[in-house]
Amino acid sequence: MTAVAAAAPSSFLSRLQPAVVGGGFELPNYWVWCGAPIRGEDGRYHLFASRVPKDLTFQPHWLFCSEIVRAEAARPEGPYRFAEVALPPRGGEFFDGRSTHNPHIRKIGDTFVLLYMGTTYEGPTPDAAHQEVWRSPRYLATWARKRIGLATSKSVHGPWKRLDKPLLEPRPGEWDSIATTNPSLCPLPDGSFLLAYKSRKENLGKLQVGVAKGPSYLGPWTRQPQPWLFKGEPAHVEDPFLWYEDGLVQALMKDMTGEICGEKHAGVHVTSKDGLHWDFDRATLAYTRKLRWSDGKTVQQASLERPQLLFDKGRPTHLFAATCDGPGDLKDMTRTWNAVVPLRGAGQ
Repeated sequence: MTAVAAAAPSSFLSRLQPAVVGGGFELPNYWVWCGAPIRGEDGRYHLFASRVPKDLTFQPHWLFCSEIVRAEAARPEGPYRFAEVALPPRGGEFFDGRSTHNPHIRKIGDTFVLLYMGTTYEGPTPDAAHQEVWRSPRYLATWARKRIGLATSKSVHGPWKRLDKPLLEPRPGEWDSIATTNPSLCPLPDGSFLLAYKSRKENLGKLQVGVAKGPSYLGPWTRQPQPWLFKGEPAHVEDPFLWYEDGLVQALMKDMTGEICGEKHAGVHVTSKDGLHWDFDRATLAYTRKLRWSDGKTVQQASLERPQLLFDKGRPTHLFAATCDGPGDLKDMTRTWNAVVPLRGAGQ
């Protein structure tokens, strides 16, 4: 496949409008990451995001000291204001008891369904004086304990009822043998559900994404035997987001190397007729880290990831993504926030 350098007229990339300066979500004393939007039963817009105290380095403490918060705004673009901690620590005896991250939210019927990554670990919580080391034995063990959690509520304001067991467990010896994380839930017209998730076969191996299908958002889940493939090999991608539009299951994700879309850490867009069979040879560039802003400036963002969509009447209206300054790869950054990119064709 030749890497895609330009957008076709009907591509996802062609729908992007300038990102909104002053929109999105930022907290002065925290690293803000992720960012899953939804319109609440109150008519306002809500964003579920992850935050990590800024007196700790973001890497690796997003794994140890993250909690999922809710922010809200009167408009889809924001700015979003902090409202509450939605999923705080609840004790090391729970699989998600010491850190929650990677929120993803859907409304199914009259129920808000909040999926996320949760993990736990032994020993003290890192603090400013005793910070954890990236790729240390405890880091690797905590990464391997990452599991997909699910919480439900009749209100976007909570309270949230969490499952006490993970939604999906790793499978020893398979491609998803180390952790299950970064979930994305997609309702299908026939009432069934798809669940995309990230894993890897060995610690520090390539990140991979696969899909499972179930009759309910609680499962039981039937997993595809292989992860997403590119040129016959597992695609090195993460941060999947699934949705159904125009008779197709569609997916956004982060290209870890740029081999698929032509730019390292940019976005990939790919579609499927059934959500189980995906043709990555037809994948296109979804978004680039060179972001156009509403003040007319174009800035090379250090990161632009964790893509999530806001919907109106079943069609996506805004792309939300975590971003930061700095040279890239979460190094030497001083600011993180959630950016909002309006989409053309909203409401059509």
